[in-house]
Amino acid sequence: MTDVSDDRFIIADIKAREILDSRGNPTVEVDVITKGGVQGRASVPSGASRGVHEAVEIRDGDYRFKGKGVLRAVKNVIEIIKPALIGIDVRNQYEIDMKLVELDGTPNKSKLGANAILAVSLAIAKAAAMASSIPLYKYLAPNREKYLMPIPFQNVINGGKHAGNELAIQEFMIVPIGANTFKEALRYCAEVYYTLRDLLLRKYGKNAINVGDEGGFAPPLRFSQDALDLLVKSIEQSGYIPGKDLALAIDAAASEFFNEKSGTYTIDDRTLTPCDLRDYYVELVKTYPIISIEDPFQQEDFEGFASLTKKIGDKVQIVGDDLFTTNPKRLEMGVRMGACNALLLKVNQIGTLSEALITAKIAMKNDYAVMVSHRSGETEDTFIADLAVALCTGQIKAGAPARGERTAKYNQLLRIEEELGSRAIYPKGRLNHWKEFFTDLPILKGL
Repeated sequence: MTDVSDDRFIIADIKAREILDSRGNPTVEVDVITKGGVQGRASVPSGASRGVHEAVEIRDGDYRFKGKGVLRAVKNVIEIIKPALIGIDVRNQYEIDMKLVELDGTPNKSKLGANAILAVSLAIAKAAAMASSIPLYKYLAPNREKYLMPIPFQNVINGGKHAGNELAIQEFMIVPIGANTFKEALRYCAEVYYTLRDLLLRKYGKNAINVGDEGGFAPPLRFSQDALDLLVKSIEQSGYIPGKDLALAIDAAASEFFNEKSGTYTIDDRTLTPCDLRDYYVELVKTYPIISIEDPFQQEDFEGFASLTKKIGDKVQIVGDDLFTTNPKRLEMGVRMGACNALLLKVNQIGTLSEALITAKIAMKNDYAVMVSHRSGETEDTFIADLAVALCTGQIKAGAPARGERTAKYNQLLRIEEELGSRAIYPKGRLNHWKEFFTDLPILKGL
């Protein structure tokens, strides 16, 4: 615990409220206010495609918002969490987070709700940064000489649960690996996005430029290759070289097209066994400049992930999202089995900032890359932008360069890069550049 008492850091009040996320669903927002009048505010996102092992977000289940209200979670913040934290120093992030875990007392945060707990946890960190008069990313990682800016993985064509089309794969992303700065990378993506919009409009008409939850287009496509061909064409017509200036990535979210009874997957009008699906991805990688594949198999198939990682993991990033759910125990199982070589880090999957940081640390210590990620139901909160810079992961997934809740993260990264000046390094295609920046964060106090 922090020894030196200072009113700027001592919790005096905690407020909570029900706000709306980017899908119009309620979510929790929390203000942590110190005796010195400093306020940290945070709000939590929610996913459409959720892993079964994620921490539980509490919903009211009554007539309001078709059962999606979060007043029970708000009540838990005010009546249970607030009395337990008044008078504590906000710089004691780990101790506070462990106290929140203890107050809940369940393995998946189902008593108080991960949405209630996480909003408090993130607001604590923001209050501490504000009281310290330093930016959030510097508070989380204060002693770095240089910071690694993240490569944005931008979901510009939506399928699966993120859209109303027949694409099985949930996300088709563009990755600006050839840029020299984050600012330039964001421009690359925006220009390709404009070109893609024009191509879709000409080929499929106005309905094709409707956007999905994450700002990507949801055209009337059925086959994955059609989506990938469109991205390659958009990159070329924007004046860039596929595989050099911009690469491609996919989030299959394969649990969504997995048939549990038959043990098979349905994709591109084909029914595939796990081995067939592995070969399907291998062929995609041979044909297109794909550098990252997320959740290629259903969320319990560690063996399938391990098989694909062994097959192409030396040249392609295999990312575990639903497989790991930012859970250290599941990640450690994956490490033992050789499943994946990268972790998707979503703080709301585990429910506290400290637990998310511990999971990221486990990943990096085992040579796994980390991609910080948003959710499909987002808020204007930019916490993950600062988190990606603090951890120097070199990768972030925050959606297309459209919709305010997505561009809020990108615009925050622009501000951070400008503030850092020559201390900001862009990976320029090196997904493993983070290894040069990996270090223990003081916020974890040596854990």
